[in-house]
Amino acid sequence: MKPIPPVHDHGESRSTEPLSSKPREPPTPSRQSLRGLDWFIFFLADVQTGFGPFIAVYLTTQKWTQVEIGLVLSIGGIVGLIGQMPGGAIIDAAKSERLVAGLAVATIGCVALAYAAMPIFPVVVAAATLHAAASCVLGPAIAAISLGLVGPFAIGERLGRNARFASLGNGVAAAVMGTAGYLLSSRSVFLVTFLLAIPTLIALSRIREEEVDVARSHGAMPRDMSDKADTNIWHLIRQRPLLIFAASVMLLQLANAAMLPLMASVVTTRSSQWATVLIAGCIIVPQAIVALMSPTVGRKAQEWGRRPLLLIGFGALAIRGLLFATVRDPYLLVLVQVFDGITAAVFAVMIPLIVADVAFGSGHFNLAQGIVGTATGIGASLSTVLGGYISDKFGSSTAFIGLAGVAATGLLLVLLVMPETRRKT
Repeated sequence: MKPIPPVHDHGESRSTEPLSSKPREPPTPSRQSLRGLDWFIFFLADVQTGFGPFIAVYLTTQKWTQVEIGLVLSIGGIVGLIGQMPGGAIIDAAKSERLVAGLAVATIGCVALAYAAMPIFPVVVAAATLHAAASCVLGPAIAAISLGLVGPFAIGERLGRNARFASLGNGVAAAVMGTAGYLLSSRSVFLVTFLLAIPTLIALSRIREEEVDVARSHGAMPRDMSDKADTNIWHLIRQRPLLIFAASVMLLQLANAAMLPLMASVVTTRSSQWATVLIAGCIIVPQAIVALMSPTVGRKAQEWGRRPLLLIGFGALAIRGLLFATVRDPYLLVLVQVFDGITAAVFAVMIPLIVADVAFGSGHFNLAQGIVGTATGIGASLSTVLGGYISDKFGSSTAFIGLAGVAATGLLLVLLVMPETRRKT
């Protein structure tokens, strides 16, 4: 690992000593902090899993109508979309990412308790809003803590490790909560979620505050770079690589978000008896692939560059769409989800990694994450509407082919326009 130039401590007292050209030693975070980050991500994934499809199941058992459930989910989705950039800006302005992350986790724990205690419309709407707002700062906080701990030249492998523990957490939580909901009640899922917030906060406390470099976690300007224009927000937003990458991520989500729901409907019509088991398999297979592949993706991103892996991710998504359109055996569809795992492993690492590349030196790394997060939300929102409309009008096979075409468009965008962002020094 090559040494990293010293960086400004934005928001901190500036040194009056002359700037030195001597590079600072690479960061060497302790094993305690690195393991604390591992387990924080694992338990946080557990906590967030409780707010997936379990909400719809629980509210249905409470005699809510589908219109009311849809309204609550839409409110959460809108808040999550609008809050992406403000969430990143909050992390960039924070003096302690650990404190912001801790407050967000505590908020989500209280939200879970509110769901379990009072499933009435005003409380649930407020809870959904708070959960979405808290989630908007957690993603940037994790990336910022990771960057602050290991620095920009080790961040690829660290992000791969983050994706592995998040995937393991999702899988374990889905099994635990599904079992609790089956054996006890759907309400118990939210009580389990509240309890899981406790080990999440304990793991966060294991990360040593002094080892998370504040300036580095914001992607701050190295002190030996005199172009202060690079720290301007508008300069960052106008950067061509960031805009191209945001567009490619929007195409990714536009192609991807509708695939699994559409496939679930297809499986249900073809094999209703085994539909639940098959869909569970379709969720577990990609999670296993992400857990296995993510650290390798992080290493290869530094060896090969970012663009080859982006092309692999988009290629796997296009192939998945075409196979969904042509494969008829519902059991083989589970195997097709291997390609979903490849795409997920690539982009779980590549999204924060490329944002870190592009925002390097700006001091606005987390705001840049919010910009890409907004593009992600727009693409995902449009995908389900577009996929559902085409499926209703022209059939599911045509919808899958159309989504594969969107993925191919993203591949061409990366191939022809997206520059390589890897930093070698």
